[in-house]
Amino acid sequence: MTFRLLMLASAALALTACETDNVWVDDGIAATPVPAAFETDPMTGRGDRADDPALWVHPADASKSLILGTNKDEGLHVYDLSGQEVQFLDVGRVNNVDVRQDLAAASNDEFNAISLFTIDADSLAVTHEGDFPTGKEEPYGICMGLVGGAMYIIPTYKDGSIQVWVADNAGFSLQREVQVGQYGQLQLEGCVVDDEAGTIFIGEEEHGIWKLDLADSESAPEIVDTIAAANGLVADVEGLSLWAGPDGAGYLVASAQAADRYVVYDRAVPHAPRGVFSIAASTDGSVDAVSHTDGLDASSAALPGFPRGVLIVQDDANPVTEVDQNFKVVDWAAIEAALDLAE
Repeated sequence: MTFRLLMLASAALALTACETDNVWVDDGIAATPVPAAFETDPMTGRGDRADDPALWVHPADASKSLILGTNKDEGLHVYDLSGQEVQFLDVGRVNNVDVRQDLAAASNDEFNAISLFTIDADSLAVTHEGDFPTGKEEPYGICMGLVGGAMYIIPTYKDGSIQVWVADNAGFSLQREVQVGQYGQLQLEGCVVDDEAGTIFIGEEEHGIWKLDLADSESAPEIVDTIAAANGLVADVEGLSLWAGPDGAGYLVASAQAADRYVVYDRAVPHAPRGVFSIAASTDGSVDAVSHTDGLDASSAALPGFPRGVLIVQDDANPVTEVDQNFKVVDWAAIEAALDLAE
C-alpha cells in the first residue's frame, strides 16, 4: 500500500472514530429559532451535572406548580415558576425524573434503584420516601405512566432494555423486561408514556425513537423515526416528552442533542414529523441560548403567562459549556407559531 493510500485509510478510520463520538456534521436541516422565556437558578459549579426536568402542576393553583430537576452528581433540585430554587434533596446520583399526580420517580444509578418522592399540595414540600432496588445495574432514564388506572414506572438501561414496574399492594412489582435497543450501541435514555394511548416512546441514542404498547404483555417495539430517515434527529437522541392536547391530539418532542435542536412529531399515529426548532436567547437578552440538551419536559397545562403550556429543557452551557448548568423554559405558544402547528 502506498503512503497516500495509508493516509487515506487513516483518515477514514479517524472519521469513523469521530462519528462514534457523535461529532455532528451539518445535514442542511434548518431549525427555526424560538426564544427562551426564563431560566432556573444554576447548579453552581463545573461539570455535566444538570440532566432532566419534570413539571409538577398544582391541582388547584397553577401558580404554585414546581419544576423538579436532576443533578446527576448529587440529587434533586426543586424550583418555583420564577425559576428560583426552593429545595434540594441530597439523595444520590439521580439521572432522570418524572411525575404523575403527587408522586415523582427518579433513576438513581448510585444505588441501582428507583427513588420515590411525594409532593404535598399544601406545603409544596417534596419528600424523599425511599428507594427500591431494580435488580439491574445503573438505571439510566425513567418515565412514569397512569394507564387504565394503573401507575407505571419504567426505567431504561444502557444495554438497550427497559423494565416495566407496576404499582400493587406491595409497592411496585416488575411486570416485564423488554429489549428495545436493536442498533448501534443500544443505549437508551429518554422515554415518555402517553397515558391515554397506553404507549411508551423510547429513545435509542444512536438510532432513533421506538414505541411499545404497554397494554399488551406480548407487544414488541415498533420504530417511530430513525436518524437515517433525516427528519432532524441526530445522535444522541436524548430527552422525549409529550405536549398532550385533547382527544389524542398533541405532539411528541425529541432532543437531537449534538445538533442543538428539537424535532416535533404528531402524537397520533403515524407520528408524522412536523418541524425542527432550536432555542435562542430570550428577546430581552437576559437568558442565553440553549445547547446540547439532555432531558426535557413538555406540558399543555395552562400556567401563569403561558396559557398554551411550556417546554422545559436542560442547557449544557450557561453560557459556558459544563459551567453552572440549568434549565430553560420556553412558551409552547412560541413553538406553535414557529412551526405553524394548528390544533
